[in-house]
Amino acid sequence: MSSGSSEVPGLTARLDKLTYHHGGPSLPADKPHAFVYHITIQNASDRVVTLLGRKWVVVHADGSRLVIEGDKIVGETPRLAPGEEFSYNSYHVAGCDGTAHGCFHGIDEHGQKIHVMLPPFAMVVPRN
Repeated sequence: MSSGSSEVPGLTARLDKLTYHHGGPSLPADKPHAFVYHITIQNASDRVVTLLGRKWVVVHADGSRLVIEGDKIVGETPRLAPGEEFSYNSYHVAGCDGTAHGCFHGIDEHGQKIHVMLPPFAMVVPRN
């Protein structure tokens, strides 16, 4: 994460569920694999945090990398008081297997830059 940003003890992000879908009219022919991920960010810290954006890195089996970075999280800037959590789902469309990892960034109630890491997870195309 960028300098000047710190992790907050008790602020965590986790993958709750990963679902695989293959093909269909909504997926491009060269990327027939869709992975729907469900994420929860939990604030068990002693301070209020506001999440402003995210940065993910997807590494495909062929070694290519895709960096996904932007403001907000599914269109929202969640404000989490101690004891609160924010859950959402989104998806990634791929042409092959891959892994993903990343972080969410924001500020705490004192205006300090913070981040929370999402542990890496695999996106594996089922083999028959």
